[in-house]
Amino acid sequence: MIKPFRIDIPQADLDDLTDRLSRTRWPNEITGAGWDYGFPLARLKELAEHWRTGYDWRAHETRLNELAHFTTEIDGQNIHFVHVRSPRPDALALVLTHGWPGSFLEFLDVIEPLSRDFHLVIPSIPGFGFSGPTHERGWDIVRVARAWAELMRRLGYERYGAHGGDFGSGISLALGAVAPAQVAGVHVNYLPTRPDPDAGLELSQTDEARLEKVRRLMANRPPYQALQATTPQTLGYALTDSPVGQLAWIAERFAQWTDPRSQIDDERMLTDISLYWLTATAASSARLAREAPRRVEPCPVPVGVAVFAHDITQSVRPLAERLYDIRHWSEFERGGHFAAMEVPELLAGDVRDFFLPHIEQEGPTSRVRRHTP
Repeated sequence: MIKPFRIDIPQADLDDLTDRLSRTRWPNEITGAGWDYGFPLARLKELAEHWRTGYDWRAHETRLNELAHFTTEIDGQNIHFVHVRSPRPDALALVLTHGWPGSFLEFLDVIEPLSRDFHLVIPSIPGFGFSGPTHERGWDIVRVARAWAELMRRLGYERYGAHGGDFGSGISLALGAVAPAQVAGVHVNYLPTRPDPDAGLELSQTDEARLEKVRRLMANRPPYQALQATTPQTLGYALTDSPVGQLAWIAERFAQWTDPRSQIDDERMLTDISLYWLTATAASSARLAREAPRRVEPCPVPVGVAVFAHDITQSVRPLAERLYDIRHWSEFERGGHFAAMEVPELLAGDVRDFFLPHIEQEGPTSRVRRHTP
C-alpha cells in the first residue's frame, strides 16, 4: 500500500535542537592548525550559530512539501520516496538514488529539467532520513535494489532507467543486475575503478594518475569510512546525541568532496544535516557501509558514466569496460562528488543524453564527450 506523506517535524524536536546547540561544549584548537587536525573550529562555530539562530527548518519544510511525497512498506521496512510525473506521454521513468552523506535532497535542482522528459522516482535509502531507521541486519545495496524493483512495480513502471552517485551508484548498478528485464540502462556519476595488474591494459598518463590516486586512498583508508564500515553503532552514539558532532561529521565531507568553484550553500547543507539529525539516522545510515557486500552480481544492462574532475576519485574507462557495457562516457572539468547539487545543469544534461534514445529506440547510443568550463 502506497500512502501520501507530509513532512511535519514536531516543534519539540526543533526546540531540542536549538537547546542542544546553545549548550555545546567546544574543544580547544591548536593555533594556526587549519585543516591539519580536522574541521576548523572557527568555521564549525559559524555553521553551528547559523543553524541555531539563522536557519529556518520550517521554511525549507514548506518548500519540500510542495513535492509529492509517499511512503510504502517493502520487505518489512518503511520506504519514503518523491514521485514526479512528466507531462511527456512517452516519458521513461527514472529512479534516482542518493548516497551518503546525501539524501533525496540531492536531486532538488534536477527535478525540473529532468521531469520535462522523465517520470522521476526519488527514494530515500532504508536507514536514511524518512526511510529510517532500519531495525535488522542485511540492508545492503543488493537488498535496496530489490526494494527499488518492487517499488517501481507497485508504481506500474514496467520499464525504467536508474541513476545514482556514491552508494546510489552501487544500488543503481545492482538494480540493473536484479531486474535486467525492467532496467533500460544505468547512469552513474561515481564509478570506482581499482588497479588491476592482471588486466594487461596500456593506460594513458591521465588514467595512470587516476589509479595512483586510488592506490593512495586504499593505502590510507579515510577515518570516516573505517568507522562507518566497522563500528557504526559506536559512532552513532556521538552523532545522535550531539548536533555539533553530526554537523562536523557531514560538513567535513561537503567541504572536502566538492569542487571549490561550485560550493554548496550553507542553507542546503544544513537542510541535509537537519534531515539526519531530526530523523536520528546517523547510526542506521552508517550501517550501509558495514552491510555493503564485497562483491555484487555483474550489471548486464547498458551503462553511462559521468566523470567529474573534483570527485573523490575519477573512473578509468578501460578498467570500467572490463566490468560493464559502457555505452556513454562524459568527462567534466567542473563538479565534485555531489554533482546533482553542485552542477545540476551538467548532470541533468548528461542523464538526458544517455536515456533519451530509449524513447525513440531501445538501447542508448554509444558516445563519448569531454567538457571544458
